[in-house]
Amino acid sequence: MEEPDGRLERDYTGELRVPANVFYGVQTQRAVENFRVSECRFQRNFIQSIGLIKACAAKANGELGALPADLAFRIAEIADRIASGLHFDDFVVDVFQSGSGTSTNMNANEIIARISGAHPNDDVNCSQSSNDVIPPAIHIAAVLAIRDELLPGMELLRSRLEGKSHEFWDVIKIGRTHLQDATPMMMGEEFGGYAHQLMASAERVKLAMEGIYEIPLGGTAIGTGVNMPIGFAARAIALIAERTEMPFREARNHFEAQAAKDAVLFFLSGALKAYAVALTKAANDIRWMGSGPRCGLGEIRLKALQPGSSIMPGRVNPVIAASVLMVCAQIIGDDAAITWGCAAGNFELNAMMPLIAHNLLDSISLLATSSASFGNLCIGTISANSQRTSEMVEQSLAMATFLTPEIRYDRAAAIAKEAYHSGRTVRDVAIELSGLSVRKIEQLFAAGNTQPSCLR
Repeated sequence: MEEPDGRLERDYTGELRVPANVFYGVQTQRAVENFRVSECRFQRNFIQSIGLIKACAAKANGELGALPADLAFRIAEIADRIASGLHFDDFVVDVFQSGSGTSTNMNANEIIARISGAHPNDDVNCSQSSNDVIPPAIHIAAVLAIRDELLPGMELLRSRLEGKSHEFWDVIKIGRTHLQDATPMMMGEEFGGYAHQLMASAERVKLAMEGIYEIPLGGTAIGTGVNMPIGFAARAIALIAERTEMPFREARNHFEAQAAKDAVLFFLSGALKAYAVALTKAANDIRWMGSGPRCGLGEIRLKALQPGSSIMPGRVNPVIAASVLMVCAQIIGDDAAITWGCAAGNFELNAMMPLIAHNLLDSISLLATSSASFGNLCIGTISANSQRTSEMVEQSLAMATFLTPEIRYDRAAAIAKEAYHSGRTVRDVAIELSGLSVRKIEQLFAAGNTQPSCLR
């Protein structure tokens, strides 16, 4: 009979009271009391992936005779509830816990055991160890989050950029290198470059997933598969692949897959960081092009989403781009933590898997939501200030480049220098000093501003 202040439970380290109204047990309660470190909890999709693994493991154990069929069925039924998102509030262990994630694995085992009437270790954890449950949960959660959240967000942003590329194709603007004037280009070409960067980033993320489909379920404690029936890993992973409709496969070497997380670092976290860098480039360029509105570049107009200052009336800031840049900084920080986490294994086990899991899934989620936000609230609302871009093209000293085929580099440079010092346009100085006819100069400038593009 449970007492009002909780029920008394025992494990091999002693007795402890567990709150009366929770499904988890004594080992989870010990973890709650031992790891009062932060308010960080595992993401829902990570917990759901553990539930999926437990369900598929129970079914495989039942088929192979490692568990009675009725018990395996009850365990799988409750585990499926967790896989669907139920009981999430009963997963209470801090991310900063044992480096194997044992406490979270036992959190799942105890919930399933209490509801199903099974034993958390002997039955729910049958043929498994925390060491070969937490690693595949990282892979499964990451793959599904990329498929269902990140790639759609990236595609939305890419399509918005592609749309603006077509819309702005005939808007002539000045190019820039080293933040200095370069030759003119079409604004559509510039946005087409961003769109291609998004496409290339998505291709890299998809390629990275290939290295994450390999999961180490079946290695149990250290990779030897101790206490695991023959055929368990192949059957459980086949069930996972069937349920997720993704090509998960057994690790080729369980010792490597449990002792190291190189694939997560090299393939996935690296691809996410590369995408964050690409987003940083695009978001920064958008802020520069929209700077002003009167005393900056002002090449594009950004939609006013909210007041931008508590002291300067009428000010509007590029808030979505700023939000994206902060997300990108966080992803780069996540990657640094993942890098160190992947390096921090000893002998047969990586000892920072909870940190790796949390940061990896955090990066995927942040990039997914910020990509959609950037596409819908910023890129999709941009309009071009063609009057401003035309004025800057006319004022640019880089227009002297179009004179070089006729008067060669040194004379064109002298004209540019004179235009700079006199405050006049290259056109005006060229008419005076180049020796070319006005008609010829106009032809050169017209040809330069409408030169064929390799992207057309």
